[in-house]
Amino acid sequence: MPSAPSQLAYIPFVSVENMMRLVHNFGIETVLLELTDAVEADYRRWDLFEKSPRLASHSKEGVIELMPTSDGEAFSFKYVNGHPSNTAKGFQTVAAFGLLARVDTGYPLMLTEMTLLTALRTAATSAMAARYLAPEHSRVMAMIGNGAQAEFQALAMKAVIGVEEVRLYDIDRSATEKTARNLADSGLRIVSCSSAQDAIEGAQIITTCTADKAYATILTDNMVGPGIHINAIGGDCPGKTELHKDILARAETFVEFEPQTRIEGEIQQMDASYPVTEFWKVLSGDAEGRTNARQITLFDSVGFATEDFSALRYVYSKLPGTDYFQHIDILADPDDPRDLFGMLQRAA
Repeated sequence: MPSAPSQLAYIPFVSVENMMRLVHNFGIETVLLELTDAVEADYRRWDLFEKSPRLASHSKEGVIELMPTSDGEAFSFKYVNGHPSNTAKGFQTVAAFGLLARVDTGYPLMLTEMTLLTALRTAATSAMAARYLAPEHSRVMAMIGNGAQAEFQALAMKAVIGVEEVRLYDIDRSATEKTARNLADSGLRIVSCSSAQDAIEGAQIITTCTADKAYATILTDNMVGPGIHINAIGGDCPGKTELHKDILARAETFVEFEPQTRIEGEIQQMDASYPVTEFWKVLSGDAEGRTNARQITLFDSVGFATEDFSALRYVYSKLPGTDYFQHIDILADPDDPRDLFGMLQRAA
């Protein structure tokens, strides 16, 4: 008779259903606030992490990426795609899963869905940056692009920054209607707008999150006055931007990991000499964030592996004592580590 799998063969798997149960149990704003703190804590340990641009496989339809990193004790990676044309086919633009592992043995610790978790960690990262870059007492946010990430972004800015009003615009009116409907009971004042110009009226924070894989101009230079924080999260691959380059010429620009952002972010439009500040330097005191009320700050966010690492560790920390996971037999772990064939043979 084959022996039962060892305990080391099993790891927790967090399904989409269980991720939703976890978020509802703790409350989405609590999760976003705690996740923001977790992302910031790891940014403060920046020097410990392995860092490299993500491995990307591009096609005319989109991109498939792997995003690995390690702090020397734990390792993580995320598989994620970005296919803007998927929406028209009834598919998600972004789908993802991720894994957390031990460095000392290489054994996985957790496998989880990351489509929902990526939306949560992206919103948390935006809110983390806004803590240091947005004007003081920011209460109005413009959300341009009302797709799958919009509600997460709005709720993170509410929970972390204290935003009270969100002004929505999307070229697809039904997307704005969807977002307004989903946020109706959020405690936010929701204003549906007829243009991007209308949406940014009175806003201290402008978030752009559109999906087209193209050099787009969502914001033109004349639309952006002094004292604004721009949270640009839609440009995340080569050939995909949202801001006119003249805005960048006036802004103080902050990035996650410069070598990756030069390839994928808004700054791909600019000369290699264009100055940027990696955000971790603001947290370490090596650079300043917002320095005055009239400054235009830009967080050119393309998403980076350390943020996924933070999100995975956060979820892993929430699992003990819950049933928000199931154990899956994912590792071949024979009683005698040299006798893998024997394990197979005894299973006949």
